[in-house]
Amino acid sequence: MTELQIENQDAVRILCMNRPDKHNALNTALTQALLDALRAADRDSTVRAVVLAGNGRSFCAGADTREFAGLTAQHADAVSRRAELTTELHQVFSLMGKPVVSAVHGNALGGGAGLALACDMTVAADDMRFGYPELRHGIVAAVVMANLVRQVGRKQAFELVALAEPIDGARALALGLANRVVPAGQVRDTALELARRMAAWDPAAMKLTKRSFHRAADLGLAEALAVGRDANTIMRSFGGGGGQ
Repeated sequence: MTELQIENQDAVRILCMNRPDKHNALNTALTQALLDALRAADRDSTVRAVVLAGNGRSFCAGADTREFAGLTAQHADAVSRRAELTTELHQVFSLMGKPVVSAVHGNALGGGAGLALACDMTVAADDMRFGYPELRHGIVAAVVMANLVRQVGRKQAFELVALAEPIDGARALALGLANRVVPAGQVRDTALELARRMAAWDPAAMKLTKRSFHRAADLGLAEALAVGRDANTIMRSFGGGGGQ
């Protein structure tokens, strides 16, 4: 059984994690498959948007604890390689020029919560369980914390990692962690609808919009305005309107 199912619906590529018996826990094979598939989608000119989903009862329950049990100080090289792979996966979403929408149902915990937030937009089930339970297991929500602290206020972000209590879709929407909250049975269709709407835009304009957004997000006002100026100039040089 392949860890990742890949399907095209017109200009939208659907990546579906496929370890349903493990709640799509992230082992090395699935992590590498996701990274490779996201990079491939970004290179493919026929793909204009991506949906990330999970088969079975959960979106993704986080790291595969059975595999991680073997990553000890006695295997320092393996520990380092796995940490680097995880970091590359969570970073690739912001490096892509194409928008990615997560379709989140069931459990989205730890690394799974991190994946949901790494996407550009998130559609959540009203009854999902989203959170960072790492402290319950004596470990740290490390790599996944980077996106969390950039997308929600500090007090709320700290509460999520420090209390290790999951939240539902309504709470995620209130905190700004989700764009849409729908019944579980409608999650994937809603995510696909959003992806199709973005796939309909001019691909060069969509790519520049996303790149400019991520560049400006962590800059001061003057630097962010410079990013906008550069994007305006680029689009006008292509014959587009350039925007504001």
